[in-house]
Amino acid sequence: MDARVKPAHDPLDKRRRRQQWDAVRQSQEVKVPTLNLPVGGGKLKPYTTKPPRHFPAAKPPFNRIAYAAAHVVADPMADSDPWLDAAIDWERTVAFRRHLWSLGLGVAEAMDTAQRGMGIDWPTSLELIRRSLEAAQDFPGALIGCGAGTDHLDARNGVTIDDVIRAYEEQCAAIEKLGGRIVLMASRALVKAARTGDDYAKVYGRILDQVKAPVIIHWLGEMFDPALAGYWGHKDHHKAMDVAVDVIAAHPDKVDGVKVSLLDKDKEIAMRRRLPQGVRMYTGDDFNYAELIAGDARGYSDALLGIFDAIAPAAAAALGALTRGDAKTFHDILAPTVPLSRHVFKAPTRFYKTGVVFMAYLNGLQDHFTLVGGQESARSTLHLAELFRLADAAGLIADPDRAALRMRAVLATRGVEA
Repeated sequence: MDARVKPAHDPLDKRRRRQQWDAVRQSQEVKVPTLNLPVGGGKLKPYTTKPPRHFPAAKPPFNRIAYAAAHVVADPMADSDPWLDAAIDWERTVAFRRHLWSLGLGVAEAMDTAQRGMGIDWPTSLELIRRSLEAAQDFPGALIGCGAGTDHLDARNGVTIDDVIRAYEEQCAAIEKLGGRIVLMASRALVKAARTGDDYAKVYGRILDQVKAPVIIHWLGEMFDPALAGYWGHKDHHKAMDVAVDVIAAHPDKVDGVKVSLLDKDKEIAMRRRLPQGVRMYTGDDFNYAELIAGDARGYSDALLGIFDAIAPAAAAALGALTRGDAKTFHDILAPTVPLSRHVFKAPTRFYKTGVVFMAYLNGLQDHFTLVGGQESARSTLHLAELFRLADAAGLIADPDRAALRMRAVLATRGVEA
């Protein structure tokens, strides 16, 4: 063999080519920004973002029903008093719902994530429902549930059970007239009017007898809305559960499912196991949703979650993996989002909307950090800084440069030079 001819597989040449390739790859790596974030004690600490995580697109149907309770986008240019008036950017609000449907998620409309009863009144909610139902027609098979409550009724002392029934009837009829499916929301007025669990059974029984299609009943805990303490006639959640289960068992053909928002997985599982055949449990537990959706040998929860608004790409990808039978990828995707969700929904839990909208702002889904009711002020600067770190750790910062720029802008308004 001629010594001048190299072997077909020269190890040295192969190593040299690998080194050249590594150099090219490193030169092409994503440059990510570093910014100074508050860490407490009046101090700042440099934080370097990670490259964004790619969440593979997933197409429904999933093996779980999944609704994201969607927020509304405020109109920062409106001539209004933010604490008194609900100025909505309708175009961006509807565009966000299109974003959720494009990922395969359903939309739970005019719920507490949309600041229902916490800045958004019933006439505005009905207009929101109308616009969303119209937009949903562009997505064949799109899921949308519409919140019906009694928030146009003054929840004063002296309100009666009959007042509550009439208020529920009015909102349910308005939604059904638009062709919407109902999510039957908890009623502050009912808490005022009711004396026993029998009063709740009477109200829900009357409404369920009248609705045209099965509804989702929403049990919203007092951690989300203190005015709902003692719902179902009992401050003890287990006794309250007895009343709720009896109401559902008496009308199983009119109840698609129940959404439980108590932030207690054991209570949700206990109730899930007591539901009549065919009635779904929709988890509203923004602390433990991953394991509740995955389920156990005796069942699982579907989902109707506010956090799905903020983590929609990850949620859809995880559900796609679960549908394919890939539980490992499901948990790999969702596990890092749980610390973020627990932070967003930390007490006082009712201020979680601030974090949800901040995520939309960081990710370019809206152009400002302004909420209805001025609720952008409801969380501290330290809270927002930790939210940024946790979102980045979960791979949920879609564009680090944009997010860093926007984070700096928000911090600057709060006197922090990042």
